[in-house]
Amino acid sequence: MTISVGDRIPDVTLVKATDEGPEKVQAGEYFKGKKVALFSVPGAFTPTCSARHLPGYVEKAGDLKAKGIDEIACTAVNDAFVMGAWNNQAGSSDVTMLADGNGEFAQATGLTMDGSGFGLGQRGQRYSMIVEDGVVKELNVEQPGDFSVSSAEHMLGQL
Repeated sequence: MTISVGDRIPDVTLVKATDEGPEKVQAGEYFKGKKVALFSVPGAFTPTCSARHLPGYVEKAGDLKAKGIDEIACTAVNDAFVMGAWNNQAGSSDVTMLADGNGEFAQATGLTMDGSGFGLGQRGQRYSMIVEDGVVKELNVEQPGDFSVSSAEHMLGQL
């Protein structure tokens, strides 16, 4: 079953990429008491994700925070080292990287995709959501191959 507006974020373990190394975080704790702009990409360093998705959130971070977002987070079915390297190369300190190395978060939300045709295996779909105190307030899932409703620009229009 796919997560929906009004549902609570599944309380699975994610791994936060930090300058000190990987740090395990429980999703329930991480999203508690704040308003988070969460976006998911099929993979760090992949073309659309690197050229448009992450850069859009980096560019619009100030605008999102001005509209009440406490934190911006990116998740992908990648390990924390890859997510950290991607953030160092193309991101910023305004975006928290939450690695879902085993795909548990993607599976628990029901937002998985089969990227095996591209050598990617099971991944998380491209989407964005606004999460308030652990509850999904907005959910924007892209159609395969599209990039529009999960953008930072689209999210700004929802705030």
